[in-house]
Amino acid sequence: MTTERFDTGLATRRTVLGDAHVDRASAAITDFDAPFQAMITEGAWGTVWSSDAISLRERSMLTLALLAATGNFAEIPMHVRATARTGASPSDIAQALMHVAVYAGVPAANHAFSLAKETLAEMDRDTAL
Repeated sequence: MTTERFDTGLATRRTVLGDAHVDRASAAITDFDAPFQAMITEGAWGTVWSSDAISLRERSMLTLALLAATGNFAEIPMHVRATARTGASPSDIAQALMHVAVYAGVPAANHAFSLAKETLAEMDRDTAL
């Protein structure tokens, strides 16, 4: 059984991350993590990302900065890829990470820049195919 917030969250998640990513993630859900997946779909995607208070572009920039600042580097490539759908440009990504350097530390920003550069290069290669 789904809720309206879950359905909204799933639609927003698909908009931001793409159908292929969401389909892969959904296929990997087990009984163990199903409640967690429902919580993030409703909370993160159905409430925060679905709010019209700020744009998806701004949310992408905030998310990348927060991931870098808190050392949660594993999700940075996924959210860099999402910028192709949210409207955040490579320049926007760089500006968000510059803030990380000033307010959270150069090492965190340096690592995030490295991940973003690698991911943007992959995206360029994929587009060229």
